[in-house]
Amino acid sequence: MSEHYYSKKPQIESKPRQWNFNLLGHSFQFETDSGVFSKSEVDFGSRTLIEAFQMPEVDGAIFDIGCGYGPIGLTMAKQYPNRIVYMMDVNERAINLAKMNAERNGIQNVRIFESDGVTAVDQEVKASAILTNPPIRAGKEVVFKFYDGAYEKLVPNGELWVVIQKKQGAPSTVAHLEEKFAEVEIVEKKKGYWIIKAKK
Repeated sequence: MSEHYYSKKPQIESKPRQWNFNLLGHSFQFETDSGVFSKSEVDFGSRTLIEAFQMPEVDGAIFDIGCGYGPIGLTMAKQYPNRIVYMMDVNERAINLAKMNAERNGIQNVRIFESDGVTAVDQEVKASAILTNPPIRAGKEVVFKFYDGAYEKLVPNGELWVVIQKKQGAPSTVAHLEEKFAEVEIVEKKKGYWIIKAKK
C-alpha cells in the first residue's frame, strides 16, 4: 500500500503548521502536519458532517473514528461538554496532533488514542453517536470494518453518522449499512458528499 494518511507511522517529512478555524461557532486553533488528512484546512466533508449532525436522544459516549488531527471530535467535545468523546486513529502523527490540539483549545472531555477502527476501545465503553469521515483510500474492506465495529459499540437506538462522496462509494456504504442497521437515512447531499445516518 502506498504511503498515505492511513499509515501507522507516516514517513513523509514533518512540516508542522498552525491555523485558526471556526466550527459551530467555536473558534479553534489547530496544528497539523504532513502525513495527516487535510492538513491545510478542515475539509469540506468533515465540515458538512459537523454541521449536519444531531445528537440522538440516548445516553452514551461520542466516538470519532479516524479522527485525524481532531476537528470532528474536538468540535463535538466543545458542543457537548457533558459527554466524553473518544477519538481514535491508526496514524501516530495524527494522534499526537489531536492530543496537542485538545490541550491547545482547553478541551478535557476527550480520550484520544491509537486504534485501528474501534479495536482499542475498552469493552464496556458504548456510544450513543459515532461519527466518521472514513479513510477511503485505505480501501472498502477497511472502511466497512469501521462500520461493523461501530455497530457493535453503539447502544440500542444509537447512531452512526458517515460522510462520504458519492463517487467514492456512498451508494455501496448505504447498501452495506442497510444490511446491519435498523434504519439508514441520507440526511444531506452537498457538492457530491452524502451525510448518512444509520440507527441501530
